[in-house]
Amino acid sequence: ILLALVSLQGCGNYYITLNEQLVYEPAKLFREYDIADAALSACIEQRIADEFITQASELTQLNCSNAGIEKLDGLALFTNLQELKLSENRIRNLVELGQLKQLEQLWLDANQVVDPVPLAGLQLLETLDLSGNGRLQCPSESIFSRVPSLSLPDHCETL
Repeated sequence: ILLALVSLQGCGNYYITLNEQLVYEPAKLFREYDIADAALSACIEQRIADEFITQASELTQLNCSNAGIEKLDGLALFTNLQELKLSENRIRNLVELGQLKQLEQLWLDANQVVDPVPLAGLQLLETLDLSGNGRLQCPSESIFSRVPSLSLPDHCETL
């Protein structure tokens, strides 16, 4: 039995039958999400396929830079995201990101962000890049004082 179980590890993408009875079925890719922005949805779908992600909690890193993303609605489903790179898109509203409490690294440079306040509750942030957001309302000194690596647009004073 042990030998059979060890051999099954190498058959992760195959169905195995014995006497026409299914004895092993690989886990299915995670598809139970609803992302309205087509560009963000495509990026997530690609990452899920590349990493063979079978549940939302397995998605911990996502790089969707320069993808044409405008809205982040639905992204909060991926509660274990720790690193999120959304550089060079057209993102303005960050409310959805405020729900991702495990975020440690967040790149939002060269977007259309105006209000950074939704990110204030992200206690684990170590890196936050908001540079290149020309209309950003500069945050008060206290709001991101605990973030070791903070990049703001040129028009904001260094915190």
